[in-house]
Amino acid sequence: MGTFDYPSDAPGEELRALQSITSAYITCLFRRFLYFYYGFRFLLRIFDLCYEAFSPLYNLIYSFSTLLTGIRPMDLTFKNPVYFQNEIVPKDAHLVGLAALVHAFGVEALVRRPSCVSKKHIKGSVTVGKPWTIYDKRYDPGRTFADHLAFALKHEETDLLILKRVFGAVPQGAMIEFVRAVPTGISTRRGWFLYETLTGNRLPVPDAPNIRAVDALDPKEYFVGKGSLSKRHKVRDNLLGSGRLCPVIRRTEALQAFAALALDERAREVIGRVSTHLIARAASFLLLADTKASFEIEGERPPRNRLERWGRAVLQAGKHPLTMEEIVRLHGVLIEDSRFVRMGLRSDAVYIGERDHDGNPLPEFIGARPNDLEDLMTGLIDANNRMRDSGLDPVLQATATAFGFIYIHPLQDGNGRLHRCLIQHVLAERKFTPPGMVFPVSSVMLDRINDYRVTLQGHSGPLMDLIKWQPTPDRNVEVVNDTADLYRFFDCTDSAEFLYACVQQTVEHDLPREVDYLGKNDEAMRQIMDTVELPDNLAQNFIVFVRQNGGKLSKRRRSNEFAKLLDEEITTLEKVVNDTFYGFEDKTDESGKKRAVNPDPEK
Repeated sequence: MGTFDYPSDAPGEELRALQSITSAYITCLFRRFLYFYYGFRFLLRIFDLCYEAFSPLYNLIYSFSTLLTGIRPMDLTFKNPVYFQNEIVPKDAHLVGLAALVHAFGVEALVRRPSCVSKKHIKGSVTVGKPWTIYDKRYDPGRTFADHLAFALKHEETDLLILKRVFGAVPQGAMIEFVRAVPTGISTRRGWFLYETLTGNRLPVPDAPNIRAVDALDPKEYFVGKGSLSKRHKVRDNLLGSGRLCPVIRRTEALQAFAALALDERAREVIGRVSTHLIARAASFLLLADTKASFEIEGERPPRNRLERWGRAVLQAGKHPLTMEEIVRLHGVLIEDSRFVRMGLRSDAVYIGERDHDGNPLPEFIGARPNDLEDLMTGLIDANNRMRDSGLDPVLQATATAFGFIYIHPLQDGNGRLHRCLIQHVLAERKFTPPGMVFPVSSVMLDRINDYRVTLQGHSGPLMDLIKWQPTPDRNVEVVNDTADLYRFFDCTDSAEFLYACVQQTVEHDLPREVDYLGKNDEAMRQIMDTVELPDNLAQNFIVFVRQNGGKLSKRRRSNEFAKLLDEEITTLEKVVNDTFYGFEDKTDESGKKRAVNPDPEK
């Protein structure tokens, strides 16, 4: 039988043919995948369009079911008041939104920016004044609970305290009707989400259908956290806290401008231009300045060893996670003698204010009730962690945590200093401050003490009308109503603007000034030593005394520690100090009084 000889290149031809077939097969599969992918997306888009088209029918079905269940829209028709919270209601206008809800339900809550709708046309549609925001008559939402709630959620600033108290006052049926009326609406889902988050009560309504999620707070209007989807409401939970405690920070022009300054980077630029030795000395001086100022704000002048002990504690800020145990540890460092002060959460009431001639309390503000402290502090720490993990601006996080702490006032003593220590804790933990350095925020607060007090009282003062209290036999106070929500939900926008201004002062002025001062001081010391061999401490004192006395050494100093110096030597050394520090101005406080960067070491 004959044999068939393959050509020598036959195996190569088969291999190439196999490769060609394989390539064509893979290409075919890839094309089929693309057809399927884009076809699937097309079907999804068709579904969305159909859903939007039939959404009114969907809502009509819910409305029909509302009629069957007997649930009706809750009418809020009421006689429009002449006064609302001691303010005259504008003429030819009626309350709307939060103000209408608070008035209709008799809710004990302060509407800081009340709204009303005019019976007339308003130029520009909206007029913003103090305190009223007046809307054109076209904005009139209607007369039901759902109408006013939807208006508040759409047009007004979010006030979680008011919403929580309104939700507690309104019958559950009204909220059910609110959700069922327009279950896919943005305001509906936000209100539904906030109701269940703030009250902890679950409404007997089905989960929201498959629809695009919305943010709980509008990121264009508020600083928000990292959103996590609530599948039930189709709402992204981007709150800064939870129903246990939640601050709100509005996205004001001032705060956006502060954030754009990148002050943390500026601070690193300043210290990057000088020697490590000089930065270490500057850090030491700034820490001492901050510590002394924090005590001085409280009207205390503790001995040097106590300042240094508390300064070491502040320097540890950010090295340990913020927990209740860490707060108790810091409290122990602050209060050296614990015989008369309870460590940790207090067991009795605390107030800020004075006493009358008989020793009875005259409170300007009252802290949270002792029984509420554990829950509030747990909520505060959880909110701090949530803001940190969300990457919120460190200064804003420091504001919410530190001012939330001072509002709660959880300790028997030392709340103010720990409040300012928490600012340092957050800034250090978030690496906003350079390693080993403390921004002297307390020192700036002391310089701006009136602004600091206005900031604190601007939040806490109006809440006193909502706190019912009575004096106790031991001349303390006793709160007799439920006040936990007053400390649980707060707007700290004004506090954030104040704190950011203080941080800006420390970075743009105090830190460079301290570095500049130390550089000039070293140069003056060198020239003094080249002129007269003085001990270091005596030469340093000479610089301080001359600067404090308008460029001249006082007669008392001449006749005491510097009596051995010749007149011409004193004149030469005075010139050294004046020439070296020429153009360098001491800090001044709000009254214009000079406050030296490095005070007299003997004082």
